[in-house]
Amino acid sequence: MATVDVATDLPRPATGTPNWLARIDAGRLFTHLALLVLVIIWTVPTAGLLISSLRDKDQLAVSGWWTALSTSVSQNVVRLPVADQQVEQDGRFVISGNVFGTDTHKQISGFGLTADTPNATAAGGSMPMNDGGTITVDSDGNYQWVSDTRLVHARGPRLFFVADIPPRFTLQNYVEVLTASGVFRSFVNSFTVTIPATIIPIMMAAFAAYALAWMRFPFRGVIVAVIVGLLVVPLQMSLIPLLSMYNGIARFFGAEDGKTYLGIWLAHTAFGLPLAIYLLRNYMAGLPKEIMESARIDGASHFKIFTGMVLPLSFPALASFSIFQFLWVWNDLLVAMVFLGAQESKLVLTGKLVSLLGSRGNNWEILTAGAFVTIVVPLIVFFSLQRYFVRGLLAGSVK
Repeated sequence: MATVDVATDLPRPATGTPNWLARIDAGRLFTHLALLVLVIIWTVPTAGLLISSLRDKDQLAVSGWWTALSTSVSQNVVRLPVADQQVEQDGRFVISGNVFGTDTHKQISGFGLTADTPNATAAGGSMPMNDGGTITVDSDGNYQWVSDTRLVHARGPRLFFVADIPPRFTLQNYVEVLTASGVFRSFVNSFTVTIPATIIPIMMAAFAAYALAWMRFPFRGVIVAVIVGLLVVPLQMSLIPLLSMYNGIARFFGAEDGKTYLGIWLAHTAFGLPLAIYLLRNYMAGLPKEIMESARIDGASHFKIFTGMVLPLSFPALASFSIFQFLWVWNDLLVAMVFLGAQESKLVLTGKLVSLLGSRGNNWEILTAGAFVTIVVPLIVFFSLQRYFVRGLLAGSVK
């Protein structure tokens, strides 16, 4: 209960609740927390993918990306050379080498002769070998197997060791992906598909949206209702009928191969037009009516009003749909495989990534780099147009 100050006759805030707490809007707080959770859900996997793509493949194989800044430990085994590779030095027989080969960024903490005791002896120490002599392994991986008598083993014994792998980042995964056969070609193919498949529906939808928003003609309301209904039509349900119709038209005109870029452009245009017309029509319908009336009084035609006034004012909505369409087409695999097939000369980047998964399933560090190469372009597009994204999307959906 608030009290009244006798001197000023003004109510004083009730004690017990801080003023800053009373000003908190529970609804806005929940909204901000929900947005924060969504941002974390989307950002953490992306950050993990980027970190994994930059890590050394040996380190990536034994630990998760969240341990990228810590030293990882792995148990390894190497087979030592046979007796034919021994060298006589000062009356003793020596076999030497490095368990890491040319990769010297690792360090050994211990070694042994069995899988149960891989760190029986600390690095820098020596231990007897079953075939005679003793072996010494340094922390950098260099070893010397020394015997007073000639070694006669025909098969090299196995040496187990525990290696400490310090944090290491490299661009080798990206180099291997970008230099793989056909990757650059598939990258170009993705642009060849995506850019026209984004521009064509925007151009068509802009004209249709203006007509539905500002021109009077019969059955306009029915057309708008049909467009809204097409928004819920599943892609999978309409894909095969659309392909059959396109192949029939191609055969009618004598085309031997219907799998062309024109086909996939038309397919993406058909799938993207309902949402584009819906967003742009609602946005254009919300533009000030007085501007249109003034332009018509001055004698401007519908085409002049559309190109000179409506299009510049509708740029946020155009940018919003551009982001939607570009991301959807760039990341698409189903439509590309149906309308272009698996031809190497027309394979898009997502299809090439799938083929890498099939041929290099064991080298999955390459797939992390390939996946990040795939999402780099959509990220650039999104962050370039993101200031128009929310404004155009909300304006096109609540008007």
